[in-house]
Amino acid sequence: MKWTPQDIETYLNAKEYVDTAVVPLLAVSVGGEMKQSATAAEFITLLTGHLERQFTGRLLLLPPYTYLKSKNGENIISDLKEWEASLQKGEFKHIFYITSEIDWRSREEELSGTIIWLPSIPLEHMNDSQKMAVVDSQVKQLLDLFTQKWHENE
Repeated sequence: MKWTPQDIETYLNAKEYVDTAVVPLLAVSVGGEMKQSATAAEFITLLTGHLERQFTGRLLLLPPYTYLKSKNGENIISDLKEWEASLQKGEFKHIFYITSEIDWRSREEELSGTIIWLPSIPLEHMNDSQKMAVVDSQVKQLLDLFTQKWHENE
């Protein structure tokens, strides 16, 4: 389910089945890294949208947590801990953060959710069917990871 009024209505009527929240993490850079930042954002946005379609009825795709790449990491962690507390209070048993920023791999232990890092794949020169083939391949790999995490906590 997506963060839309219709999907939230569905979620509210069936929230006992929706135990997973997905939060895309998008770093924004201006200047020299702007194109790389936009490439990563496009990839993560397409990937999480496709992931949501695969698991409709099991997960809620939240709006991306967007931050300046130059921002102090402690402030970002503090913000995400507030998100986690709110999501856990909302009865989400599983929280996944999906990002293309490698820096998150060293910060995972600071959060109770699972950080999934995927290197960004530039999609700008691909047609729509090529983009979807690449994204579909990535999502298939994530399916096993999600299933494994769900079974760990049963």
